Amino acid sequence: MTQQTAQFINVGERTNVTGSAKFKKLILNDQYDEALSVARQQVENGAQIIDINMDEGLLDAEAAMQTFLQLIAAEPDIARVPIMIDSSKWTVIEAGLKCVTGKSIVNSISLKEGEEAFIQHAKLCLRYGAAVVVMAFDEEGQADTVERKVDICARAYDVLVNTVGFPAEDIIFDPNIFAVATGIAEHNRYGLDFIEATREIKARCPQAKISGGVSNVSFSFRGNNPVREAMHSVFLYHAIKAGMDMGIVNAGQLTIYEDIPNDLRERVEDVVLARREDATDRLLEIAEKYRGEGGAQKKVPDLKWRDAPVEKRLAHALVHGITDFVIDDTEDARQSAEKPIQVIEGPLMDGMNIVGDLFGSGKMFLPQVVKSARVMKQSVAHLIPFIEEEKQGGESQAKGKIVMATVKGDVHDIGKNIVGVVLQCNNFEVIDLGVMVPAQKILDVAEEEGADIIGLSGLITPSLDEMVFVSEEMQRRDFKCPLLIGGATTSKVHTALRIEPKYDHATVHVLDASRAVGVASNLLSDEGADEFIDQVRNDYDQIRAKRDGGKAIVLAPYEEAAANGAALDWNGYQPPQPKTIGVTVIEDYPLGKLVDRIDWTPFFQTWELAGQYPAILEDDVVGESARGLKADADAMLTQIVDEKWLTAKAAYGFWPASARGDDLVVWADESRSKELAVLPMLRQQMQRRAGRANMSLADFVAPEESGVADYIGGFAVTTGHGIEEHIARFKAAHDDYNDILLKALSDRLAEAFAEKLHEDVRKTHWGYAASEELSNEALIKEKYQGIRPAPGYPACPDHSLKPILFDLLGATKAAGIELTESFAMTPTAAVSGLYFSHPDSRYFGVGKIGPDQVESYAARRDVDLATATRWLRPNLGYDA
Repeated sequence: MTQQTAQFINVGERTNVTGSAKFKKLILNDQYDEALSVARQQVENGAQIIDINMDEGLLDAEAAMQTFLQLIAAEPDIARVPIMIDSSKWTVIEAGLKCVTGKSIVNSISLKEGEEAFIQHAKLCLRYGAAVVVMAFDEEGQADTVERKVDICARAYDVLVNTVGFPAEDIIFDPNIFAVATGIAEHNRYGLDFIEATREIKARCPQAKISGGVSNVSFSFRGNNPVREAMHSVFLYHAIKAGMDMGIVNAGQLTIYEDIPNDLRERVEDVVLARREDATDRLLEIAEKYRGEGGAQKKVPDLKWRDAPVEKRLAHALVHGITDFVIDDTEDARQSAEKPIQVIEGPLMDGMNIVGDLFGSGKMFLPQVVKSARVMKQSVAHLIPFIEEEKQGGESQAKGKIVMATVKGDVHDIGKNIVGVVLQCNNFEVIDLGVMVPAQKILDVAEEEGADIIGLSGLITPSLDEMVFVSEEMQRRDFKCPLLIGGATTSKVHTALRIEPKYDHATVHVLDASRAVGVASNLLSDEGADEFIDQVRNDYDQIRAKRDGGKAIVLAPYEEAAANGAALDWNGYQPPQPKTIGVTVIEDYPLGKLVDRIDWTPFFQTWELAGQYPAILEDDVVGESARGLKADADAMLTQIVDEKWLTAKAAYGFWPASARGDDLVVWADESRSKELAVLPMLRQQMQRRAGRANMSLADFVAPEESGVADYIGGFAVTTGHGIEEHIARFKAAHDDYNDILLKALSDRLAEAFAEKLHEDVRKTHWGYAASEELSNEALIKEKYQGIRPAPGYPACPDHSLKPILFDLLGATKAAGIELTESFAMTPTAAVSGLYFSHPDSRYFGVGKIGPDQVESYAARRDVDLATATRWLRPNLGYDA
């Protein structure tokens, strides 16, 4: 599929007794529980609507429909998608309508019995609140030409909207997809007729939708799946561009449009678009060439390793991350072992030791290690029931037990999860408590489990204070186990200055996952632990000594710094006016429009692959791993977009604004008489040499006293809605690799959304750079006019400004983004910030500030000094 299918709604058809022999057999045998699994599989495979049909001569169709729908109602993982009640008998449809809660779809009604019956059925659908599929079928029969399709649908639309009062948005037309390339000349235009009729119907029937059974178009090539898949992909590519909204199609059997071999794609398009009289013959000439090839050419895997003994096969699977045969091989190993635990302690640990050695020596990289962990977890999951049956407890001798958690107030866990996987690959037992974990729970679990090490993680700056609190609690409760500190905002310096002095026992900052195993191994070593801990303490002592005895930070008095702000000339400057004042909400932004905006370099950094994209793909050291990771990412992105795994939501707004000192005053309207909010900004306070300004974001908005009518914008975007069900699916499958991959891509899509929305703001919504034409590389390098600083980042380091911004935007209600007590955003794939338009505005870092600015900030925020100090602690240039 292509990105153009992002909004296409896929209707699952396997719960139809006329289309699925398996489903029919289950229903006829009263095996409704198994039949439910068919419906569940449809949803898991990406169906956004499931079509249910019980029209079978040997069935009581009404009773079967009612029974099945009532069972579905008790299955939330199925009932979360709309139900399409499909029958040629109105009594069956009405029986189904009585059983469905929420919005359903009736498939179908038509004019074939005349307007009276059509109106009667439509009114009943309206009474039940159901949408309807309207077949292009009238008293004369099915429509097969463009003119007939359009005329029938336009007539039905008029009756439904103007006579029945049916909502236009609840009308779904099916203009009939018929088979092409049948050898009958009259059939040659069937594909093109549907596409052209779709375009015309959408123009003449506002808000109506278009659907169809896609598999019909390829019926002439039944038995040749590669050609059929190519025909479906090509047909959808053109039909969706014409306005097709939904259809019955097996998404798992669609070839990616761009991946169809050129000769096959050309000849299929000739057939679908009726471009040549000999199109059918030309497709037949090459059809046999593709039979059995699975569509696009695929690399045939080398399976020679399958001839090796089972121990070698397991090791090979672990090193190469191959899950295809792991359950069978694990079972073979179990059958030949005296006890199932020996499979873990023997071949599995041997294989993971190879992985650990390769990773430690730089011959294997993090993405590959996470794939190896997936193989290990699936194998162990198969063995656990057998181990428990033998009352072995399911435990092998681990190197140590580590309790890990993202601290209270923080929701970010990608880095922690990666560290956990790497540690598990090296035979450490990891108890991951998740995110937002209070200190008491961390320490209680550590005591109950007899933890050898406690690991804390956090991304946002307030997490640093929470880590200090945990270390103080460990001291108060007389813990003695080592404490590991990690996360994006943590540092060796912060650990040395603020955390390590609070706890008498070993406290170590871990820079990244590649160091975690070495640190944990050293801390738990019988011989080398003391020496390692002494070395860490000496390093931290030197850091503190340098801080105490080094060159003092020279801060200017806050009043002096404020007088040395950026000197912008406001005389004669006319700030650009936004197109609208107030907040705009985006309910569901097309994910396909964000893919080209992704900045891939941070994605590879998440996986600890260093290098700039795209050069990293050809890197002599990590290039092969980077290419494999990118291929997996691209494949998952296609699924995310085509199957709509995630929903992108946003709220953005523009308001009249003025600078009042270092405060940004946001006004309710152009009269500038009522304050909506005040956003206090921080100012650089480091002593500057002559000619260098002490900058604040307040410098980039016209001062109140200037009389210049300026503006400010704000935004909050997320691409995280919908992620939890997929994460749960991966966790259930013991698939850390895809779990982490999805979270990383969701984060990248959120950043891409922020980038794309900012571009739209500059070019359209605010419109101050309407003629801007920048490449994605230029956008990543911030070559545009204006800035979008975010709370928590260098120019605006205080996370506590987020609630003010969120109140202005109504972001929680509008975009479904919530804030934790420490101001972390959930879903985690979220970005928020402010918009500045002035051509001289630029990014900078506030850096260290003095007590006089903190006192001013506390007064401006109307909070006590202790609260302001806590909020601003990472920026304090003095000992508070």
